[in-house]
Amino acid sequence: MNRFFSTIKNIFSIEELRDRILNTIGFLIIFRLGSFVVLPGVDPSKLSGDAQGIFGLLDTILGGAFSNASIFALGIMPYISASIVIQLLTVAVPYFQKMQKEGESGRKKITQITRVLTIAITFVQGVSYVAGTIPSEAIMMSQTFFTFTSVIVLTAGTIFCMWLGEKITDKGIGNGISMLIMIGIISRFPGSIVAEAITLGMSGLLFFILEIVALFFVVMVTVMLVQATRRIPVQYAKQVVGGRVYGGQRQYIPLKVNASGVMPIIFAQSLMFLPALLANLWADDSDTAAYIGNVFSDFQSWQYNLTFALLIIVFTFLYTAITINPSQIADDMKRNGGFVPGIKPGKETSDFIDNILTKITLPGSIYLALIAILPAFVARAGVGTQFSQFFGGTSLIIMVGVILDTLQQIESYLLMRHYEGMMKSGKVKGSSSQRTAVA
Repeated sequence: MNRFFSTIKNIFSIEELRDRILNTIGFLIIFRLGSFVVLPGVDPSKLSGDAQGIFGLLDTILGGAFSNASIFALGIMPYISASIVIQLLTVAVPYFQKMQKEGESGRKKITQITRVLTIAITFVQGVSYVAGTIPSEAIMMSQTFFTFTSVIVLTAGTIFCMWLGEKITDKGIGNGISMLIMIGIISRFPGSIVAEAITLGMSGLLFFILEIVALFFVVMVTVMLVQATRRIPVQYAKQVVGGRVYGGQRQYIPLKVNASGVMPIIFAQSLMFLPALLANLWADDSDTAAYIGNVFSDFQSWQYNLTFALLIIVFTFLYTAITINPSQIADDMKRNGGFVPGIKPGKETSDFIDNILTKITLPGSIYLALIAILPAFVARAGVGTQFSQFFGGTSLIIMVGVILDTLQQIESYLLMRHYEGMMKSGKVKGSSSQRTAVA
């Protein structure tokens, strides 16, 4: 306990870190308050407040804003959908590939295009949301005028959430977009536990204890997935500079089994919401649209889980390919006199790293997909629908990934200022212990 309070004291004794943490808390409070501001023209007393199926999962991610008909009802999801489209274009379209290689100016152009596309996607999803999820008896004005004003407000809300996420990234701790999603999920977690305990009652006390124990082990397995690494040894040749000998030591390049973090599951989940949302527009006029809406609104259906798992695997490979460049790593090693023992520098080293990356990404992506669809099996085993969403799935993986990433950043600040790290033995993987990538 003394160590805990000592660590907290050290954290708040670093002015920059303290300011970033307080900024993050302030932005998150603003986001949570906005989740309770209802759209103009809606009678909150006539809202069901209980989203089901895939909409229930979306409501969990958005911290209740979806079912509350909040101005943040669509949250940051349209921005994520736009980011997916742009990242796919950077892989397939030469124009976007050229912009990506232009450095800072190119990234600014891509960011601007992403924002414009976000507005377009929000308009489409906003119309679907108003038409399919807000009951007519809860609307206190003309349907046409309400739809128009609500879409404008929802778009403004999404843009504001996007701005909050960017501010958290710039002036706070952690990835802003992921933080906004995580705080929405965490806000629903205590209520889910209480609801499950009340539902089971004293007669189901043993089953409830087993659920908590199972949840603990699922969290541990998820942490193992997020933290698992494959270390590639790198040997540096000895160099004599000014009478001093440099190099000669062995270091390691840590390649994470899940190098893409939580992004594949966030990308995949944002796409899984689209069929159900869009089907609401034509469900009354088309049997096919109604069928698609029913299938993709049920997170326990095999069609939903198969599609979700495949999307996660695809996005894991795609995002890993975008974020890790074996050729760049090999060139940097060669430039600094480093080499992998037994492998020639240059293309052979690049192929070696790429081969290892492929081998660890495949099982990692499958592992990630299995954890993501685990809530469907848990729900069928008798766990409450709301509580089952925390047994793996989007909720758990995002929480674990974002919390670990935030802890890594905090520990980096502590170690840079020569304070003791947060862990009693060892370090949070991904922080200073992994600063072995070649400069």
